[in-house]
Formats: sequence, structure tokens, C-alpha cells
Amino acid sequence: QVQLVESGGGLVQAGGSLRLSCAASGRTLSRADMGWFRQAPGKEREFVAGINWSLDNTYYADSVKGRFVISRDNAKNTVYLQMNSLTPEDTAVYYCNKNPPTSSWGQGTQVTVSS
Repeated sequence: QVQLVESGGGLVQAGGSLRLSCAASGRTLSRADMGWFRQAPGKEREFVAGINWSLDNTYYADSVKGRFVISRDNAKNTVYLQMNSLTPEDTAVYYCNKNPPTSSWGQGTQVTVSS
């Protein structure tokens, strides 16, 4: 079973950038479509961005399109999320998972954007 560990979150001012990483262990991700998801306080977890295993297709929630970029390095078994032009509405715990997601979620990484 694959274990996913998210990192790279933090506190940033509006307009700033962060790069999240999702490192997998226990099993390769190279044949899995992957995604980033987020959950803001008091809200349901939502899809943010996805990338297929062959790297030829990425897709984004409308709320982040043009600002966030998902990528992956199959050799490193890692998925990334570059987040630019952050707004307070992006404040959430960010998770990675297969896409569509399994029931096994990591601890996530907290992203807080101050106005």
C-alpha cells in the first residue's frame, strides 16, 4: 500500500507563492493518475488539480486555473503543486491522493494565506 506525505505548506501573504510536494513510499505512483485536493475550515474537501500518469494531461478546478500548476516526477515518486497568486480563499489543508481518490488520506499540509 502506498503512503503519501505532503509538505511545503506554510503562511504566505496574498499574492505570494508556495510549492507543495507529495512524496510516495511503499509503492510506485508511476501508473497512477494523481491529484491535489484541499479542505478549508467548515467546508467539504474539494478537487484542486489532477495529472495523469503519462504526463500528457493536467486539469484544474476553475478556482485555481491559471494560478496553480501540477506536475510529477515519476522517477522520484513525487507529485508537486506550484501555487502562485495566492489569495485568502486558498487557505486550506492540502492533500494529495490518487485521482479519483482512495479512502486513504495523508495528514496534508496547511496553507494559510493572509490578506
